[in-house]
Amino acid sequence: MDTINPATAPALAAPPLRCAKFAIGQVVKHRIYPFRGVIFDVDPVFANTEEWLSSIPEEVRPRRDQPFYHLLAENAQTTYVAYVSEQNLLADDTGKPVSHPQVPQFFKELKRGHYVSRERALH
Repeated sequence: MDTINPATAPALAAPPLRCAKFAIGQVVKHRIYPFRGVIFDVDPVFANTEEWLSSIPEEVRPRRDQPFYHLLAENAQTTYVAYVSEQNLLADDTGKPVSHPQVPQFFKELKRGHYVSRERALH
């Protein structure tokens, strides 16, 4: 049986750590497309399917090595859940609430333009 000596084993390069620019409860808008939403979850790097990523035209496809945000999103026609790269988000400073019907499941209230999270039981 072979054993690995940690003192002589080659070091594995860890991916660079990045801090998320936006926070859960923050209202944001898309940099290009006309929608906005409230962040309810954050992935530190891309964590969706390859099919989802390859469906985006290569010239505008986001990098994988950045935070991706789950939004309760809205546009002029409808509400939906969006998955958006950090490079494509901007802060929404309008102070207006997001009208997505799931907002009350995640958040108690909107205070000074930021949603306050509900306390939820962890599994």
